[in-house]
Amino acid sequence: MLQIQHNISLKTYNTFGVEAKATSFVELFNEADLHELFSSDVLKQERFLILGGGSNMLFTKDFKGLVVKISMTGIGAKTAGDHVFVTAGAGEVWNDLVTYCVKNGFAGLENLTLIPGTVGASPVQNIGAYGVELKDVFSSCSAFELATGKTKIFNYEDCQFDYRESIFKGALKGKFIITSVTFKLSAEAKINTSYGAIESELERRKINQPTILDVSAAVAHIRVSKLPDPSTIGNAGSFFKNPIIGKDTFNLILANHPSIVAYPMPDERIKLAAGWLIEQCGFKGKIVGNTGSWKNQALVLVNHGGASGTEIYDYSQQIVDSVHTKFGVTLSREVNIL
Repeated sequence: MLQIQHNISLKTYNTFGVEAKATSFVELFNEADLHELFSSDVLKQERFLILGGGSNMLFTKDFKGLVVKISMTGIGAKTAGDHVFVTAGAGEVWNDLVTYCVKNGFAGLENLTLIPGTVGASPVQNIGAYGVELKDVFSSCSAFELATGKTKIFNYEDCQFDYRESIFKGALKGKFIITSVTFKLSAEAKINTSYGAIESELERRKINQPTILDVSAAVAHIRVSKLPDPSTIGNAGSFFKNPIIGKDTFNLILANHPSIVAYPMPDERIKLAAGWLIEQCGFKGKIVGNTGSWKNQALVLVNHGGASGTEIYDYSQQIVDSVHTKFGVTLSREVNIL
């Protein structure tokens, strides 16, 4: 029997740790709970919000409606030739899935170690880090259609993946609830250490022939050294997307800023390091009131204690304005603003 609670604080349900209240709140532990909720017509009667780990969200006000917390768990694996298909419930903690796969020798997720959040959010956001994106290992996902109460399977092509984008953030936003995701991994490791500081960290550890366990450990070390732990200081990881610009625009910026950090894309566009842009504008380690930028990574905004969502958002706008003034580049927020 579902238990719908009322006037619930969302402070512990978002990694920024900002105070906001929900008119109603319900937690779903399996698909039977989801069908019961659908049959009750509650979803048709009021505004609702689907919530996973709350690691990619900034509440700037109370949510007047029903918050649906997805807590469906479970991990299973099936081998097919050289591939391993791993299916995880949408409520599984993302890094628990990565740890499971690395320990079992299933290669493909190791570069995505320690990304905060839950499995269900991974295809929505097309999460990525250190040269790997979710789309590179995605097989399919199961999703509940809110209009019909039926379950649909989405394959790779259906999801329309792009950089930190998918159909679930676009045309189908708010129309489906992802219940599980299946990943196509490899029984034989294909190590990817070319992006970021992974190679340097492996060299420091004197590892010449790394395993996926070595790569995962190296990525974990790099992330911990750069990024704050949400359990000790409120944050949502990278607050902004790395901007992607055309080659001509890049060359104009390069002429004035020869040390700019950038990565070429397959389509000849250029991805700029948002953290570098923000740091050049003097925001790294900056504190304004109860919020600011993390001392080791300017891309991460933090709650130093007692910050409101509006305070954090206003600070982020200062960054957007400053970067645009200095470089002519407009940053886009990766975090969802509510």
